[in-house]
Amino acid sequence: MPEADEAPGPGAERGTAGHRLQIEYCTQCRWLPRAAWLAQELLGTFDRSELTEVALRPGIGGVFVVRVDGEVVWDRREQGFPEPTAVKRAVRDRVAPGRTLGHGER
Repeated sequence: MPEADEAPGPGAERGTAGHRLQIEYCTQCRWLPRAAWLAQELLGTFDRSELTEVALRPGIGGVFVVRVDGEVVWDRREQGFPEPTAVKRAVRDRVAPGRTLGHGER
């Protein structure tokens, strides 16, 4: 139940749940800071009705994969290390199609 000073987000009004984002990163490569920074960028871009959870998942073997609701939206092995704008677009296309990302999208 929301606290008294919290208003329900737009997702609650529509009866839709937000999405879960996961960033799996390689601990052997010490990519936690990169994963945490990307998570911060995404949390600053999307509101709580769009992303209800952002998880960091430790992995091995050079993995750096971003998933939304279990679906891969970015894989370092196929696409290289992501620029934040490219990942934001990929996430936006899954969680809020049609939403503008502002000046960073130009």
